[in-house]
Amino acid sequence: MIEKTPLSNAVTYAIMAVALGTVLLPFWIVFCASTQSLQEVNAVPFSFLPGSHMVENFTAAWARADLGVALFNSFVMAGLVTAGKIAVSALSAFAIVYFRSRWGLVFFWLVFLTLMLPLEVRVVPTYNIAADVLQPFRLLIEFVTGLRIGIDWNLLNTYSGLTLPLVATATGTFLFRQFFMTVPDELAEAARMDGSGPWRFFVDILLPLSRTNMLALATILFADTWNQYLWPRLMVTDPAYNTAMTALRVLRPAENSLPDWNVTNAGALIIVLPPLIVVAVLQRWFVRGLVATEK
Repeated sequence: MIEKTPLSNAVTYAIMAVALGTVLLPFWIVFCASTQSLQEVNAVPFSFLPGSHMVENFTAAWARADLGVALFNSFVMAGLVTAGKIAVSALSAFAIVYFRSRWGLVFFWLVFLTLMLPLEVRVVPTYNIAADVLQPFRLLIEFVTGLRIGIDWNLLNTYSGLTLPLVATATGTFLFRQFFMTVPDELAEAARMDGSGPWRFFVDILLPLSRTNMLALATILFADTWNQYLWPRLMVTDPAYNTAMTALRVLRPAENSLPDWNVTNAGALIIVLPPLIVVAVLQRWFVRGLVATEK
């Protein structure tokens, strides 16, 4: 047990204060810059005091980047990807843990090994499939029958293209598997004796028990998907499907133009608020899902 003394408490609070200041300082700089005029934001040295042009800068950022559409698309993308990842992860972990098969552990490790393949590594083959979904089937039919089928179907500039390639996640499967393994076997046996099938056991028993874990995972997945830039940048060529992160580049001052970083920072502040609100609302379940030991 660690003994608490006035000196150790003071050192602890000092470290926490430094860490808090380090985290909040960039947000304060962005906030101050978003409220200043063009002359103030480019002044040297930079003023760490808020200005009086907040409404003007926010209005300009909202109109220039069409942030209403971009935020809606990001909400759709983040919501669908989060829900899809949780559903796929829970079902795959349920199959690995409760359906006894000699190949179950092999499949789990194959899924787990994909953690070493981030999106940036597999982006080219994934994009190739999304840009021509029927290509594998055409090649298979041509190989078997020798016939060429001229049917094309792509997921570019669609919500399906933004979400479906990101749905599978090894992290969620691993977390659900670890939790399902802590559920007593007697609970499954009791459900089986009561006549519950696998699906009813999964829906009525396992999912309610996994609520805290699902909310903790949803917090991470929503923030991670919201911050995706590379995949939406590849999949979207129509401005109507721009996400918040891809819209942010529109706010960047162009070469040989006015360095209106006040508008850019105002747009960045608008874009970062939704995930911050989600994390703030779900932080209680997020912490509980990480530290809870009783199942």
